[in-house]
Amino acid sequence: MSVETAPPAPVRPAGADNRIVVDGATLTWRDLPELTLPEPVAALAHSARYALAAARHHAVHGTELLLSAASRVDAAMRAELRDAGFAVTELGAPPAGDATAPAARTAEPGRLWLLTSGSTGRPKRVGHTLESLTTVRGQQPARTWLCPYAPGTYAWWQVVTLSLTQPGQHLVVVEPDQLDDWPALAAEHGVDAASGTPTFWRRALHRDPAGLARVPLRQLTLGGEPVDQTILDRLREVFPAARISWIYASSEVGAAIVVHDGRAGFPVDWLDRAAPGRPTVGVRDGELVITSPYHGAGLDGPVRTGDRAQVSGDRVLITGRLDADEINVGGSKVSAGVVRDVLTAHPRVAWARVTGRRAPLLGHMVVAEVVPTVGATASAGSARPADGIGPADRRPVPAEATLDEATLVRWCADRLPEYAVPRRIRVLTEIPVKETLKSDV
Repeated sequence: MSVETAPPAPVRPAGADNRIVVDGATLTWRDLPELTLPEPVAALAHSARYALAAARHHAVHGTELLLSAASRVDAAMRAELRDAGFAVTELGAPPAGDATAPAARTAEPGRLWLLTSGSTGRPKRVGHTLESLTTVRGQQPARTWLCPYAPGTYAWWQVVTLSLTQPGQHLVVVEPDQLDDWPALAAEHGVDAASGTPTFWRRALHRDPAGLARVPLRQLTLGGEPVDQTILDRLREVFPAARISWIYASSEVGAAIVVHDGRAGFPVDWLDRAAPGRPTVGVRDGELVITSPYHGAGLDGPVRTGDRAQVSGDRVLITGRLDADEINVGGSKVSAGVVRDVLTAHPRVAWARVTGRRAPLLGHMVVAEVVPTVGATASAGSARPADGIGPADRRPVPAEATLDEATLVRWCADRLPEYAVPRRIRVLTEIPVKETLKSDV
């Protein structure tokens, strides 16, 4: 005699009743579209609503899932995913939820896949679980979080898992066409916590500083790019009572470093400090190396991150990617990140990018792009000290100076070795940003 057993009851996420503002509507996790997904599935979302629905579906059913914004996955990547055995499904575009190719292998229950940002080339797949992506545990104060990230990225999952697993953690989702005006959306819906890249915060400060100041933020988080002292100080000026946090995280090692003290980098005495259940951080040959309990599948043990780290006094600073940060000028090594930090410390520079350009004899020369603060190219305004370089560099800028290439070259020449001074500086009118909310990668 056989006994039939009922299938296990669906899991109800602890944050199911949290409020979600998405696509102009106010919902809860319960109100999102019900999806029928094959597995393993690569779900390519055309809207934030369907991306959130896919995340809830995984939390309830454990379907093997790779989730991404559809715009991040080109035809070649779609073919790669099919070859890897995924059913590729478009979400939020007719016909929503239908697979364009059948799954070609047995699913791995509970597996979540992330696509990296592609900073070292084409995006790679990194395996996780909902457990390894949920790094915020224990009771949290009630918050309404802004979620500006592209669906399926590591940073997106960090905000989404917080709302899925913690009651009282509400979400206000920023769609790509809302990115320029997100402070108004955030203020309307009472956002008091927001996570973004330094580029994301610089753009807000540049485009609408008054609108940003009206958002009642109590928690600001920065990550995904090098974080310099200048952006921390400028955010502190606007939000003097908020907690400002810097997080180092990646798809490969998870959230590994969290700093709340308002200083760039992290304390040097954190290096090689082992503690149960916590990441161990080290520097080897100028590269950040991390051993983390939140690592992706198959990445157990020390992981070389590809990010340059340098000890400066009592801090460890992360200046950029190893393959892009070092510029060889006539045999002298220049850190693009250090030059960038000097430029952004100028009180009338809102953003800067520094690269190397091939040059006769020298091999390479340092070049830069900058975006001035509003009105900086027309009038210097009042002089104020530069922040983030050091006491000896807190020299005022003459009030009669304008922000042109010559002014910035002189600024750099006063603070950098001769070989590190940019030879060309192009002034842009707008801070560039990619779908990942980054500008350098």
